[in-house]
Amino acid sequence: MFQLETISAKMLDYYVGRSDALIIDLRERETYEKGHVRTAVSVPYGELEERKDFPVTKILVFYCDRGGASMMAARQFARKGYRTRSVIGGFEAYRGRNLVISREP
Repeated sequence: MFQLETISAKMLDYYVGRSDALIIDLRERETYEKGHVRTAVSVPYGELEERKDFPVTKILVFYCDRGGASMMAARQFARKGYRTRSVIGGFEAYRGRNLVISREP
């Protein structure tokens, strides 16, 4: 049996910079480059199946635009034995202090 845990977008700041967590941005790279959560890595949802290098020792914190894709990703990796979190409302709901915004015009 796997356990899927959801967190509020506000709670996302709690995981930024933690050594036991990996924040994964599932949006397309172009969108990620315009703005993302600090320390998040870009792994577009369509490329997620190819990734086999996530450390099992880390909590995988997934977010997407609005929360649907992150819920599916968190469920998928929880079934594989990972500890996962899905951000309710995704990046659209996030208004935390750890936001990185691109300087591009």
